[in-house]
Amino acid sequence: MKEVKHYINGQYVGSASGRMFDNINPATGEVISQVHEAGEAEVDAAVKAARAALKGPWSKMTIDQRSKILHAVADGINARFDEFLEAECADTGKPKSLASHIDIPRGAANFKVFADMVKNVATEAFEMATPDGTGALNYAVRRPKGVIGVISPWNLPLLLMTWKVGPALACGNTVVVKPSEETPTTTALLGEVMKDAGVPDGVFNVVQGYGGDSAGAFLTAHPDVDGYTFTGETRTGELIMQNAAKGVRDISLELGGKNAGIVFADCDMDKAIEGTMRSAFANCGQVCLGTERVYVERSIFDEFVSRLKVEAEKLVIGPPDDAAANLGPLISQKQRDKVLSYYQQAVNDGATVVTGGGIPDMPDALKNGSWIQPTIWTGLSDDSAVINEEIFGPCCHIQPFDSEEEAIAQANRLPYGLASAIWTENLSRAARVAGQVEAGIVWVNSWFLRDLRTAFGGSKQSGIGREGGEHSLEFYTELKNICLKL
Repeated sequence: MKEVKHYINGQYVGSASGRMFDNINPATGEVISQVHEAGEAEVDAAVKAARAALKGPWSKMTIDQRSKILHAVADGINARFDEFLEAECADTGKPKSLASHIDIPRGAANFKVFADMVKNVATEAFEMATPDGTGALNYAVRRPKGVIGVISPWNLPLLLMTWKVGPALACGNTVVVKPSEETPTTTALLGEVMKDAGVPDGVFNVVQGYGGDSAGAFLTAHPDVDGYTFTGETRTGELIMQNAAKGVRDISLELGGKNAGIVFADCDMDKAIEGTMRSAFANCGQVCLGTERVYVERSIFDEFVSRLKVEAEKLVIGPPDDAAANLGPLISQKQRDKVLSYYQQAVNDGATVVTGGGIPDMPDALKNGSWIQPTIWTGLSDDSAVINEEIFGPCCHIQPFDSEEEAIAQANRLPYGLASAIWTENLSRAARVAGQVEAGIVWVNSWFLRDLRTAFGGSKQSGIGREGGEHSLEFYTELKNICLKL
């Protein structure tokens, strides 16, 4: 059976302990590979390799030299597009129609965009008077932060990993990546592309394993890592913060959310339905930016619920190779059990199940996959866990509101603040509501429109810091002021 190994100092290596775990295809339930689990020895070797590479040629290259290499990395991903596509879909079960249009192209683009962007980052300079009248010049330069620990999630494995690795390398850092244990393959495969593109050994390292008492814990506790970037659950982010506090290491966290959509009566109903469909059910609801709470103005509530039900029931559930499929499985049986527990809780709490609510009937070859029905509820009260906790599945609860103030209050009442979507044709209202919604990202009459130059991140318990554009470059560099006496 295929083995997925660590990539350390330019070489694929197994674990000294011999410990491995199963990598399961969520569409079929079949074991598709054995993954080596890193111990402290492998993590330490990866960090040491990254530190040595940082002191070597990588951080000393010119920006143009690094940019050329990172463009070659992007070209390498595109040259092996089908290989990355197969690996990503085998690990996640998502439709190829989705991964081929978003995951793999964005994975490559993240290297090109940041390789070019880093060339155009301005700093600052100030002339100052001195007592002797000769003056001085203060000017700022950016230098690599150092060795970066990258801990990436399973929902968009290649895209979100390269979203962090791309700017980190463009700024001259070296990295140790710990991908999710659910989706190890494309991160490991990227090592081959790095090697072929001319990335020096030790610049990009990968350690496979779990979080607690495994690779993740060993990486976040390592004293020679200069900063951490993580996307995932809020509780895990808190643990990373605790470890990073020892040694006062920098952190960038994109954490959980319970995102709200607000639909006003003057919206373009077709656009609102289409946008809410994507935001609730894309990637089987496994998107941190997805909408799980929908607040709809009462005068259009019944129509909205009815139309969303019709569209949800048109979704085609199927495996990656099914060209008609637009809804894959959840990432694992464990995740399905979690989501199903919320489905049952909704019923227990008195919800009206508009559609879905269970497990679909699948062909025999797919019976062991982690399939689940897209689900819509109405009728829950605000104290239900179903509308207070992130579910991370293909579901949403729809609730009526009577005033703009009520909609804003509902959107803001939870301790999360990652994203929101507002649907209205009144631009004054759109600007007013967007300004009051407590979220790091607010879309108006759209969802998931992303310009990689803009700030990305959440407020409250949804994260610390921002990624994207110059915000990524600020995190991955240290700003140094130099005072030159004239």
